[in-house]
Amino acid sequence: MRTLISLVLLGLSCAHLPARSGAEARADVDTTERAFAKAMADRDFTAFQAHLADEAIFFTGKAPLRGKAAVSERWAKYFQGAAPFSWAPDTVEVLDSGTLALSAGPVCDPSGQLIGRFSSIWRREAGGWKIVFDHGEPVDPSVLATGCPLR
Repeated sequence: MRTLISLVLLGLSCAHLPARSGAEARADVDTTERAFAKAMADRDFTAFQAHLADEAIFFTGKAPLRGKAAVSERWAKYFQGAAPFSWAPDTVEVLDSGTLALSAGPVCDPSGQLIGRFSSIWRREAGGWKIVFDHGEPVDPSVLATGCPLR
């Protein structure tokens, strides 16, 4: 019964989030994605974790990482020493309902070489946008020599 009440209250809290225009919502997600990437650049693991939804799924390695704790445990190694990569969105789209969003863009190594692309799904929660799915993949080797568009 408590679970049912919690789900109803969660649904009601999401339903009362103020509506945003498409451009405003895309700007919010863009800003959030850039803050998420800045957490990596600044070596701020706490800020990184604050962007994760409790039920986040990151497609890293052979099996997806399920949940904020598992993602945090695996990604902690990326916060040791210099940042091993950077990223920024070049695409952001938000559902008309303003509840889910996609961000995608280039991933670059510390020398500025393009090494991949990421795609993330964000969910709007009472505390702001939280990442629920993240997937990265290497880029086609023929475009690797083009350099990183983040520079």
